[in-house]
Amino acid sequence: MWLTADVHYTAAHYYDPAHAKFTDFLPFWEFVSGPLNAGSFGPNKLDATFGPQLMYVKAPQAQNTPPSAGLQFFGQVDIDAKTRAMTVTLKDLTGASLYSKTLAPHRA
Repeated sequence: MWLTADVHYTAAHYYDPAHAKFTDFLPFWEFVSGPLNAGSFGPNKLDATFGPQLMYVKAPQAQNTPPSAGLQFFGQVDIDAKTRAMTVTLKDLTGASLYSKTLAPHRA
């Protein structure tokens, strides 16, 4: 699981070796959000090396949309102490949840 910031939009990507050019890895998630109080833009085309699947994205229609347009994002990570499950929630400027995914702990 990767947390990525400073990309000026918010998104969730799932990387799957079954769809990838390079296949010697376990599937993983990337959650993208931020930064706060900066122009919004993106996203770029996803590189196919690790077989990304775009599960969610919210980005402006125009590049370098000002913060006053309200397209500011952040993420929240919660870990359940009992189950060790991790929930990642992508949120907007008001704190409203846009996308949420719960991941079970990896068992080797």
